[in-house]
Amino acid sequence: MHSQFYRLAELKRDLRRRLRSAQVSPRAMTALYTGLLLVLDLIILLGSGYGVLSVFIRILCWLISIVLGAGFVLYCMAIRRGERSEYLTLFDGFSFAGRLIALNLLISLLIVLWSMLFVIPGIVAIYRYRFALFHFYENPDIGILEAITLSRQQTQGRKWQLFCLDVSFLGWTLLASVPTLIQNFLYYSAAFRMFSDYLASPSGVLMMPDASVLLLPSWAWTLITGVWVVAVTMFYLPHYYCAQLTLFEEAKAACPSRRGPDGLGGL
Repeated sequence: MHSQFYRLAELKRDLRRRLRSAQVSPRAMTALYTGLLLVLDLIILLGSGYGVLSVFIRILCWLISIVLGAGFVLYCMAIRRGERSEYLTLFDGFSFAGRLIALNLLISLLIVLWSMLFVIPGIVAIYRYRFALFHFYENPDIGILEAITLSRQQTQGRKWQLFCLDVSFLGWTLLASVPTLIQNFLYYSAAFRMFSDYLASPSGVLMMPDASVLLLPSWAWTLITGVWVVAVTMFYLPHYYCAQLTLFEEAKAACPSRRGPDGLGGL
């Protein structure tokens, strides 16, 4: 494990040099990407409580976030290859949005099915299909099942490496989650107090905390959380995706595309 983290440290140093030479600022692109995600969160919040319309807004915003995520990865791909990538690259995923959404849904379904066996198979599945979207971003004409199969083949023996990469960015992830952790602390602290009061006086009615325990309205928490995430992710998100893409390129070189009996089976 120590050797993995040492190797990842070397990789990150190389990526920092690449990111500094990017013609379009990685921090500015990350701010644009996460800022748009914040706008989507606010739209979801404003549209909540309207029945079917609320569900439609949630689904639409989720689909748009998937497409924006594809554009951000395409930008990171261009950085790794020393290519110029404009801000409009963030919207390139709209050109293949339908199949991109289908692939995301299939991957999510497979992870859920593996998770039904136990927690560990679900976690393994997350890493098994990690490269499927990268294959699709790189070549949108690739078959959906083919992208999943290639990912399964190329992550064999590399899942631990991907896990170590995620762990190496865990501090940043926790830092970005601070407002959410504060919200959860306030809510569950209030819930624990109410439950304790109920145990002390069982004749009463067990109530769950309402939004007032969070001290601020929902829109304020959404705005604070979003702005905080924008500020934090600017310093690590491009590094994280570029590091994944480096491992992806190495996996492709070590395990070229295979077609034949192995085909599309063994999902």
